[in-house]
Amino acid sequence: MTIKYDGKVAIVTGAGNGLGRSHALALAERGCKVVVNDLGGARDGSGGSLTAAEEVVAHINASGGEAIADGANVTNEEEVAAMVKAAMDKWGRVDILVNNAGILRDKTFHKMEIADFRAVIDVHLIGTAICTHAVWSIMREQQYGRVVCTSSPSGLHGIFGQANYGAAKAGMIGFMNALHLEGAKYNIKVNVLSPSAKTRMTEDIGIPEPILDQMTPEAITAALLFLVSEDAPSKAVISCAAGGYARAYVVETDGVYLPPDQQTPEEIAKHWEKISSTDDVHYYKDSAGPNMNFIGKAQAFAAK
Repeated sequence: MTIKYDGKVAIVTGAGNGLGRSHALALAERGCKVVVNDLGGARDGSGGSLTAAEEVVAHINASGGEAIADGANVTNEEEVAAMVKAAMDKWGRVDILVNNAGILRDKTFHKMEIADFRAVIDVHLIGTAICTHAVWSIMREQQYGRVVCTSSPSGLHGIFGQANYGAAKAGMIGFMNALHLEGAKYNIKVNVLSPSAKTRMTEDIGIPEPILDQMTPEAITAALLFLVSEDAPSKAVISCAAGGYARAYVVETDGVYLPPDQQTPEEIAKHWEKISSTDDVHYYKDSAGPNMNFIGKAQAFAAK
């Protein structure tokens, strides 16, 4: 069955270029009305222009779709509120939010100024929270919402020189986990993309050109379209690049139980290999999972 979005309204941040542009065009092509948001700044977040967003909107409208341009800075609550109001005034609902806006200020941590750390956190993580908060009540009231946050392999696994970016992207996971639980009874599904693609954000990170050419934004957009569809999962992290797709999980090893007289750093060091063993790992639906695992081990020991 073809996935369509007829009657749906989406806000896509950072949609003037790269992944956001690809997402906005594909959503519109499948029937979605789209707010194309882009501050129009440089890769480090400086400057601003509505030109890129307007070009995407012109393309969508010329193709028979419906779109409006917006230049809100995702870190500015008033501007984001105005963006959401514009969507509501024009179309009366917001069904989909794609948190895609981002900047890069790469530098090794010992050379990085805290201002650059804060700036990246503000755009990626705080900006995602601001945009999501602005549509959350709307989605609750209409009993429907699809929210996607854009993470990165930097957040899942780490990349040299991206302590700020990696911290922001890892934060998306905790954000998703909580909102998945809070939105469940309102049919709001919250997911995360962890993409690698050929965009201006990745043009100089050292990937050979033949490989980079396979890492198309459109390959990432396919996963995005699934995550904002009617039958989307929730609390899913899709890792994707160059046509490859995998689901990432936060898991824990089975661990060990140490009785009170052995709860010391020396005993932890002694048991470290077993504590670290991936022979038996667990995926938990919420934070009660690991606690119950450990309490169960303690109770089993006490019952001996």
